[in-house]
Amino acid sequence: MYKGIECKIYPNQQQADIIQMTFGHTRFIWNQMLGMLNERYQNNKALKMLSYCTLSSLIPQLKREHTWLKDVDSVAIQCSVKTLSETFERFFKGFCRYPKFKSRKQHQQSYLSTIRGQNIRLNYNQRYIKLPKLGWVKCKPSVQHIENERIQSVTVKQRPSGKYTISVLVTSENQALTKTGKSVGIDLGVSDFAITSDGHKYPSQKLHLKYQRQLHYWEKRMARRRLKAKATGIDLKDAKNYQKSRQHVARIHEKITNTRKNDIHKITTDLVENYDDIVIEDLKTSNMLKNHKLARSIASQSWHLFKTILTYKCRIYGKQLRCVNPYKTSQYCSNCGYDSGKKALAIRHWTCPSCHTNHDRDINAAQNIRNIGLEQALVK
Repeated sequence: MYKGIECKIYPNQQQADIIQMTFGHTRFIWNQMLGMLNERYQNNKALKMLSYCTLSSLIPQLKREHTWLKDVDSVAIQCSVKTLSETFERFFKGFCRYPKFKSRKQHQQSYLSTIRGQNIRLNYNQRYIKLPKLGWVKCKPSVQHIENERIQSVTVKQRPSGKYTISVLVTSENQALTKTGKSVGIDLGVSDFAITSDGHKYPSQKLHLKYQRQLHYWEKRMARRRLKAKATGIDLKDAKNYQKSRQHVARIHEKITNTRKNDIHKITTDLVENYDDIVIEDLKTSNMLKNHKLARSIASQSWHLFKTILTYKCRIYGKQLRCVNPYKTSQYCSNCGYDSGKKALAIRHWTCPSCHTNHDRDINAAQNIRNIGLEQALVK
């Protein structure tokens, strides 16, 4: 089983220069190959797509024409060509869009390098990782859980905030947890992020409100500095004040993303440790975002990210995840099944007219979701 581990790295100035050089060289190879394939297709549309082996055989010729390509990791250049070939394969199968040319003006840059012998290694005691052409780079302690012989590849990235990170792809054994014999239904909400059928509520952090003033402050200055730079004829890449404000905005967004992801990881880990069968609602977020009064709050919850993380954790730890249609789950009584009709969002508690059971709206919906999921499991 493959697993990715992401952590920060702290390169010195010389290492940062090499990283920036590698970004440029891999981008150059990508654009050269893509331009050649586009021209080849325009000249003769009947020709078949070139394979990765054919494309990689053109790299030595490019290195003879551009000797500066030898200054960076050769594996990274090969991986750039392989990624382009795989992107075309996915495009022809209908899984992605047609590949585009890369630009140095993009605020997020990355390159991939696979392991060759001992070119990628870890020093657990001093918290360093060895990368091709970079040598030993200081990193966060989260990579200490990686074993050297399991590393498959490393992706070096620069975030829009200017920080550097790596994503290490490793192979891991099956990590199935002990069975608890419990099942749970989960209702996703806005005021509370997730509500379980057992009555536990995971509160929403409401990060879009927490950082609203900071974002407004720096976004306003970024917009003004952008207009001033254009009025004076300065390229935005060279406008220092604009770049400072852009990085401030990027850091705030990055902090929001990391905080949200950390909270979702804690919730999903708690769920897979305590329950064997987990049932969640299959929400149509695109339809819910049409409600302009709640669109911002709904988008801030990242329900899709929650489902993605919970899916792969259930697969890793040997738990069962089911998605059910949430239709009328907040209307039916979980005790007797009576349909009490549609209710306004302001109604958070109601009493069943049939069995007179007092319900919390969200907990009742979670219990209905669990019951539907268990019924579907019995049918199968």
